[in-house]
Amino acid sequence: MKGAKKTMDAQKVFTTDIDVRFRDLDAMGHVNNAVFFTYFEQGRLDFFNSASPDVKFPGFDFILAHINCDYLKPVTIDDHLTLQIQIGKIGRKSFNFNYTIVDRADAKSIYATGASVQVCFDYQQNKTVQVSGELKDLLHQYLV
Repeated sequence: MKGAKKTMDAQKVFTTDIDVRFRDLDAMGHVNNAVFFTYFEQGRLDFFNSASPDVKFPGFDFILAHINCDYLKPVTIDDHLTLQIQIGKIGRKSFNFNYTIVDRADAKSIYATGASVQVCFDYQQNKTVQVSGELKDLLHQYLV
């Protein structure tokens, strides 16, 4: 999130560090389940800001069509997280992000996994559009 490290590497994995904030916690001292979707959202923003620094929000022409999360172990205020993103599929009008939230010091320690479907959208015409060639080129670099 703020001050997060963002990397795109040759292994087709985009990573960004996530700082757990006090406001993320529930009454049990764990990160609330809904906050994981905020972490995924921040990852998408970091992904596009790193990949296309000249395109700024709201220049991302897609809508979120579906998202899910599998919670594997609780996250607390003392945990230091890294979000890993890969592209699961590129369709005619949509593409999928795959998410893995891991311990920053031990990527084998997985807190959650998830996926989302983004549909390319023309906001002026209020309709779906095909994935552009430029976006396909970018996404192919991180295709699983």
